[in-house]
Amino acid sequence: MGSEDDVDVELLGSLPGVGGEIARALVPTRRSGPDGTLPQRRVMVTDLEQDAERFAAYSRVCGFTLRDEVPPTWLHVLTFPLQVHLMASPDFPLGLAGLVHVSNEMRLHRPVAIGERLTLSSSAADLRAHRSGTQLDLLGEARVGDEVVWTGRSTYLARGRKPTGAEVPDDVQNPYEKAGESGKTPTKIGEVPSALWRLSGGLGREYAGVSGDVNPIHLSPLTAKAFGFPRTIAHGMWVHARALAALEGRLPSAYEVSVEFRKPVLLPSTVGFSSVRDGDDLAFRVTTKDGGKVHLAGTVA
Repeated sequence: MGSEDDVDVELLGSLPGVGGEIARALVPTRRSGPDGTLPQRRVMVTDLEQDAERFAAYSRVCGFTLRDEVPPTWLHVLTFPLQVHLMASPDFPLGLAGLVHVSNEMRLHRPVAIGERLTLSSSAADLRAHRSGTQLDLLGEARVGDEVVWTGRSTYLARGRKPTGAEVPDDVQNPYEKAGESGKTPTKIGEVPSALWRLSGGLGREYAGVSGDVNPIHLSPLTAKAFGFPRTIAHGMWVHARALAALEGRLPSAYEVSVEFRKPVLLPSTVGFSSVRDGDDLAFRVTTKDGGKVHLAGTVA
């Protein structure tokens, strides 16, 4: 994981506003589609001071204990505006509105304190065929000085047309079918969730307020319905963060976490959480309250 060293750097004076970038991305424009190429540049901000007050609010919304060291999902939140800036750019081949966040990987190389100043960067990589359309990765990196302290990979799927002539690799599966039609994960986790979380109808707006992710599908039933959802859905990265918060006391100081987003969480709702030790790793999942369907499945290594 991480950024490529052989691409141009687009240096920004500050983190862009996600709302403005989403609005820019929704302006109709001709895009090259799956047969296009990804921007060959890395977007970067340097010497970023983390906002302790915003971090405290983020911790509250996601269920983390407030402490000096930040979780890896917070570093994703800080890097996310750079991802959206890339996806909103005219030379990005796929429309932002049609992209689905299907998986996320992050590595926390060492503990990061809220008082440390960061250099953040993001780049796009690996436009490829998938049996459901086209996939690509948005890579993120955080440094303190010259030291890489966090790396991330967000994989997005554009359903529909595949790159012309591209073959789907044998090991590429539909992320929504990887566990089979039953939705069960390969690692054996108890059928009955060990905890239930009651999620309010306003959770999407709360998380948007602390993360800056103002995607309209998370903000109100009306805007969610305009994009084909029956009602507001929770941010996938909130579900991811809330799962890590539930594991807080069991996490090492440095680790890698990988999750797959399986089934959207409609708001309001009640969901279940379960985890199990799998050798040196932790496996976890967020499910419907009866454990029958999986919203998110992940591992910590």
